[in-house]
Amino acid sequence: MSQTNNALAQREPQAPFLEYIVEGKPFTTKEQYVTGRQIKIGAGIPIDTELFLSVAKPWVDEPIENDTRVNLARPEIEYFYVKKKLELAINGVDYRWFKQYISLDELKELGQIDEEDEVYLKIAPPFEDELIRQGVIVNLARPSKEEFYAKGPAQYTLIVNATPKHWTQKTISYEQVIVLAFGAYTPSDEKEYTVAFSKGPKQNPKGTMDVGSVVKVKNEMQFNASATDKS
Repeated sequence: MSQTNNALAQREPQAPFLEYIVEGKPFTTKEQYVTGRQIKIGAGIPIDTELFLSVAKPWVDEPIENDTRVNLARPEIEYFYVKKKLELAINGVDYRWFKQYISLDELKELGQIDEEDEVYLKIAPPFEDELIRQGVIVNLARPSKEEFYAKGPAQYTLIVNATPKHWTQKTISYEQVIVLAFGAYTPSDEKEYTVAFSKGPKQNPKGTMDVGSVVKVKNEMQFNASATDKS
């Protein structure tokens, strides 16, 4: 590129950052137009949530559909918001949800709950807490804040070298797998153990284990352990 072209390129104006606000949090972009879908994804708002653009009175706030394009280059900073902001708690931690209803899968994703855990909705005594089953949706728009908690299975069944083994912990170590497989684990320079697993939870669906490693378990998770003499 010639010096003249370099000078022209250097003088070319750079696109300015445009600011907009979603639920009180500022965002910036170099795009003049953004869609409702882009705004929601950037702000971590579910796509099927109703989004609105705040408009000065006496005008009515404008609903922004997923495909609606908004010009961010207008003089004022655009403010977007959602009307449904519902509070809930999962395992004692407060969360905000943007829809009236929430499913079991959404609760587990929001609260980072293990795949195998059961989720319960707290119910005031003397009634029993409600187990949230697959396919059930919970209405969060009731007067009180809904509180949920997770509870792991009391017992797992692990398949170790094709034999079912009972297990009561949410994790298992390399050494514990060997004990289940062979009845004992005694480290030595003369024997080497190998451990592989499959059908595990999403955190560790399959792989191998070595000394000191620990993995999460789920029902029917499979382990293959073997022992080899080094001599």
